[in-house]
Amino acid sequence: MIRVLIVDDSALMRGLLTEILSTAPDIKVVGTAQDPYVARERIKALDPDVLTLDVEMPRMDGLTFLRNLMRLRPMPVVMVSSLTEEGAEVTLQALELGAVDFVCKPKGNSAGEMGIYAEDLIEKVRLAATVKPRARVGAPAPQPLTHRQPSVGAGMPSAQLLAIGASTGGTEAIKEVLLRLPPDAPGVVIAQHIPPGFSAAFARRMHQQTGLNVKEAEDGDRIRRGHAYIAPGDRHLRIKREGSYYVCQLDTSEPVNRHRPSVDVLFWSVAEVAGPKAAAALLTGMGADGADGLKRLRELGAYTIAQDEATSVVWGMPGEAVKRGAAIEILPLLAIADALLKDLETRYP
Repeated sequence: MIRVLIVDDSALMRGLLTEILSTAPDIKVVGTAQDPYVARERIKALDPDVLTLDVEMPRMDGLTFLRNLMRLRPMPVVMVSSLTEEGAEVTLQALELGAVDFVCKPKGNSAGEMGIYAEDLIEKVRLAATVKPRARVGAPAPQPLTHRQPSVGAGMPSAQLLAIGASTGGTEAIKEVLLRLPPDAPGVVIAQHIPPGFSAAFARRMHQQTGLNVKEAEDGDRIRRGHAYIAPGDRHLRIKREGSYYVCQLDTSEPVNRHRPSVDVLFWSVAEVAGPKAAAALLTGMGADGADGLKRLRELGAYTIAQDEATSVVWGMPGEAVKRGAAIEILPLLAIADALLKDLETRYP
């Protein structure tokens, strides 16, 4: 039985989350709290397995509470976020501080929409219960880069492609890979399972925190060295070829593996247009999205990596890729960027 404590200043949200989670036979809501001060006492008294945490609360905001929690008593946390630009920014900071995942506050009232929301919330709480967070001492916010090192190759058409796919835990994992790429790296295309609005905030943070020019992909974007393109929430990102450029193509075709953007959709397109001129990594995430696409890339001569279990928040997607023989190598997160670059530099000096 997964024991959950709900922390939210809204009595309506506390009631809704309690009602949803109580429908799951393996989840028990052991208590609720209207602010972090009450939550602190109830964590001590009730010893929950998972916390759901509102971002905006009186007396102490969710981020301050989360920072203290991960330092003093690390535990799995699922953030409950508002569908606003500010809510997206704060949620990404929460993931940086150690939150396992997030759900947006429900925006629809229909039975169908609430049913999908309930499934998502229950699935993420179950997943969070399997994660063992580590204590974060200090957890300083990363310092934005004030400039990017000039490079002869940056901005030129990218002759090779780096493709990355991720889901749960992926925002931080992707950052660790991008941080380790040089400013003239081959063009990077990314599919991260993320809602609309949050992808733009994620792209801005990656642009500020890494040495690459990172943007939310737009239809028709030409892929250049030193640039990274993140699939927008609720859009598939495919890559096509136009002359000397690889080009981004967005669409709203049906979700694949329940996701749009789908990692498989991105990987399949990269396999078809770039083949051996690509290197790809499938990072932490729940489910199997990307495993078939990574296998297709390997079959067509691309270099493929699955993140290892020890450094993954969830070894679902990369683990499935390993089972299917899709990965040439299984590597810890901090070794992936160097391996991707080394492969392309060796084969295309």
